[in-house]
Amino acid sequence: MNIIERKKYIEKLTPFIGKSIIKVLTGARRCGKTYLLLQLIEKIKNENSEANIIYINKESAEFRNLINHTALYEYVKSKSDSTRKNYVFVDEIQEIEKFEIALRELLSENYDIYCTGSNARMLSSDLATLLSGRYIEIPVYSLSYAEFLQFHQLQNTKETLLKYIKYGGLPYLIHLPMDDEIVYQYLQSVYNTIILKDIVWRYNIRDVDFLNRLIIYLAENTGNYVSAKKITDFIKSQKLHLSINSVQNYLHYLANAFFVDQVKRYDIRGKKVFEVNEKYFFRDLGLKHAVLPFQPNDLGKIMENLVYNHLIVNDYKVYIGKFDDKKIDFYAVRGTEILYVQVAYLLPDQSTYEREFGNLLKIEDNYRKMVVTADEFAQGQYKGIEHIYILDFLTRKL
Repeated sequence: MNIIERKKYIEKLTPFIGKSIIKVLTGARRCGKTYLLLQLIEKIKNENSEANIIYINKESAEFRNLINHTALYEYVKSKSDSTRKNYVFVDEIQEIEKFEIALRELLSENYDIYCTGSNARMLSSDLATLLSGRYIEIPVYSLSYAEFLQFHQLQNTKETLLKYIKYGGLPYLIHLPMDDEIVYQYLQSVYNTIILKDIVWRYNIRDVDFLNRLIIYLAENTGNYVSAKKITDFIKSQKLHLSINSVQNYLHYLANAFFVDQVKRYDIRGKKVFEVNEKYFFRDLGLKHAVLPFQPNDLGKIMENLVYNHLIVNDYKVYIGKFDDKKIDFYAVRGTEILYVQVAYLLPDQSTYEREFGNLLKIEDNYRKMVVTADEFAQGQYKGIEHIYILDFLTRKL
C-alpha cells in the first residue's frame, strides 16, 4: 500500500515507541488516524523485524465481536508471542466497552500499545480515570494546507487555496477527482457517519432534525459570537422549542466528535476566560461546505477558520482575545510563547488598516503579533507587527 507519510505526527510519536506508555491518537473520523497507525506499523517492522504486530480495527466486521474489555484482552492474549516484543494497535477504541481496563492490564504486562479514538469526552474521562500518567494524547487533524499541497501535488496558488477551502483536507480525497459532485457525495457520507455514529447513536439523540439545523446555524455563524441563549432564541423564532441545557449538550456532543471546536473568549489584561459568547470553528472546511454550500462572499469568515486551524495544527491553545474594549481575533498560547493574530480579508482603507494594527499596538508587551490578510502584496512589518499574506501564513511553521 502506498501511504504518504505525515511526518509531523510520526516525529511526535517516535520518542514513545517501545516505551511503557499508551499512545492515543484522537481526532474526527476519516482525518487519517488509521493510516498513521499503518505508518507506525511499517516503521516498527523496519526497525524490529521480530516485532509481533496485533492490529484491531473496530470498523471492520472481523472484529465486531470485540465489544468489551474482556473480549479485547482475550483476543490480544491469543495473538501474543512470548518470545517476541508484542505491539498492540486498536483503531476506534471507544467502540469497546470499558476498554481502559484491558489497556491497563496489557500495559502492566509490557505490551507496547497504540490506539485511536473519535470521541474526546469518552477518551479523556475514561483514560484519565484509570490510566492517569500512563498515556499521551496526540491530536490528529485533517490535512493542513501545506499537507494538502503535498498530497495533491499542487502549487501554492490562490486557485489551490480555493480548492482547499471548498473541499477541505480529508486525506482520502487524493483518490477522487476534484469534481464538486463527486467530492461532496463523499463528504456527505463522512458527515452522516460522524453524526450518526459519534453523536446520534452514542448519545441517543432523538431530535436529529434539530441537530442538523444546529450545524447549519454554526456554519452560517462561523466567526460570530455564539451562545446557547442566542441559539435558543433563534429556535423560538422558528417556532421550535428546546431548552438552553439541551442546546448546550448538543454543542458539547459536536465538539466531542471533533466536528467543531468551541473557542472561548479570554480577557488579556484581566487574565481570565469568559464563560459566555464563544465562537465555533469547523475542524474541516469541506465538511462545513457539505452542510452549507461554499459562497465566495463568505471568504472573510472562512479566513478566520483557516487561521484558527493552522494555529491548532501548530500546537497552540487558542482563545478569542479581548483587550479592554478592543477585539483580538486570536490569543494563542504554546508553552511559554504567546501569539496575537488579527485576520482581515483585505485592508481597503486607512481606518481598517489602523483598526487591525491599532488593536494589537494597544497590547504593550514583547510577544509576537501579526495581521493576516488576503492581500498578496502583504509583507514586512508595521511598528513591529508582521503583515502576512494568507498563502504564506498557511505554509509556514509558526
